[in-house]
Amino acid sequence: MQESLTERKKTWNTIFIFLAIVTVISSLFYYAIVNLYPSRIYIGGLMWCPAIATIITLKIKGRSISSLNWNWGNWKYIRLSYFIPAIYGLITYILIWSFGFGGLANKEVISDWAKELGLVGIGTLNTTSSIIIAVILLGTVEVIRASATTLGEEIGWRGFFIYELKKVLSFTGVSVFSGIIWASWHWPLIVYYGENVILELTTFYVVIVSMSFIMTYYTFKSKSLWPAVIFHAVSNVYIQKILPELTIKNEGTEHWLGENGIMFAIVTCVFGISFWRKAIKEKL
Repeated sequence: MQESLTERKKTWNTIFIFLAIVTVISSLFYYAIVNLYPSRIYIGGLMWCPAIATIITLKIKGRSISSLNWNWGNWKYIRLSYFIPAIYGLITYILIWSFGFGGLANKEVISDWAKELGLVGIGTLNTTSSIIIAVILLGTVEVIRASATTLGEEIGWRGFFIYELKKVLSFTGVSVFSGIIWASWHWPLIVYYGENVILELTTFYVVIVSMSFIMTYYTFKSKSLWPAVIFHAVSNVYIQKILPELTIKNEGTEHWLGENGIMFAIVTCVFGISFWRKAIKEKL
């Protein structure tokens, strides 16, 4: 019993060290983003802070970085980690379009999008063809590019952090605790750039904790950090780059749209509860 208590204390000590290092390193990039310029370099550096904190923590604890679950794992979980965030993103925006919180983009908006991707003037491409090609490119090439930065987060959050939490908490505890920490890590940007901070913080915490249940499930099932990397990248691309571009904001409905929107919080919450029940049933 005493040995078990000692091990728990050691685990919590490791968790505290990791979180302290993440906070200190991330603060430097948050300062640069808020006070200098929100460049992609600073944002990319910020997203690699959890990985850097993991490496330092492992070094302090005399553990090897090879102890993390670098194996690719079962392709089943890689595939699901691509399709689930794409599906919940699509459901979110279908509901937004259906309830009139946002409208489907018109030809002018699609033309601007196609122009940004260099698709204008290619043969006889029409609007539909441009959309299909753009979605395919963003859903593949952009996901690969995004994975380079989400890898930095996921080495820390799912590759290391949740496995430490698993030593002292249940699946539910791991998902909730890691989700709250992950969401809290983002708060400076929401507070600084948000328009309705209280609402956006509330919806964001719901979204992130809900995603945490799904990503924790796939990480533990696959025993690999890669499903979380793919999941995170796909979610970012669909919710930040694909579906918003196909949507026109309607007057007075801005709080329902986007990754901090009410609709996304509702949909991800439903998915999160579903995966929580699934994990409990499987005694994960």
